[in-house]
Amino acid sequence: MVPTYRPDPAALLALVTALQHEGLPVIVTDDASPATFDPALQAIMDLGVTVVRHDRNAGIARGLNDGLAFAEQHGSTWLLTVDQDTVLPPGYVAGLLPSAGANVGVVAAEHIADASGQISYPTRVRDGHLTTEEVIQTGSLWSVALMREAGGFDESLGIDAVDAAACLRLRERRHLVVLAPGTTLEHRLGTARQVRVLGRTLLATGHSPHRRTTMVRNRLHLAPAEFRQSPLHAFRTLRRLAVNVALGALVEEDRLAKAGAALRGLRPSSRR
Repeated sequence: MVPTYRPDPAALLALVTALQHEGLPVIVTDDASPATFDPALQAIMDLGVTVVRHDRNAGIARGLNDGLAFAEQHGSTWLLTVDQDTVLPPGYVAGLLPSAGANVGVVAAEHIADASGQISYPTRVRDGHLTTEEVIQTGSLWSVALMREAGGFDESLGIDAVDAAACLRLRERRHLVVLAPGTTLEHRLGTARQVRVLGRTLLATGHSPHRRTTMVRNRLHLAPAEFRQSPLHAFRTLRRLAVNVALGALVEEDRLAKAGAALRGLRPSSRR
């Protein structure tokens, strides 16, 4: 399934066509894009693809839950979720399937190829699988049954940390978050670029001020449960969040706006 919002018509058409060539039933669920995107979505419908149009913007989690429902209707065991700006190499799904198993909640690519360079997850081998604590949702293969058992994707989070929350729910139920060895996904994280700070290479994501607020708020919301489940992973997550906030305030554009937005994320309020 492909969640969309203001999609690039050519990129979306290429992605959906690639998924169809893999022999996969496809659903596109749109998060209230303006009417100017009607032609792009109509072109997808003309390919025989199911397109769900929402009239209120609510974030990616609702679209992912649309995908779960679609998979159930088609009797599918697994749901592949793919962002509109992700590029899947030929045979990508076939590369994930050998890592799928009875207690596997999600399978993702071992590496992410971003414009800033290759990104890898911390890993360990468990029950014969290469595992990690959380993966980004795009390019990931989710167990429909285990995600339903876990309550689906948390729509209260909107867009940020939705995949982290889903992985946390799976891990709390002792299900595995698995990486498919040797696989790579091409996906751009924000407007990411690598920067050198005190001799270390760090990733500046370039996310907007609004996204900084929700990133901080949602990650802090998940932190107590993350510490209960895996203190090491929780520490890594908060350290990564702190670095992200610092880089936004020090080396990116709109530094003051991003610093203020991160501070707003500390305030108790609705997580949207």
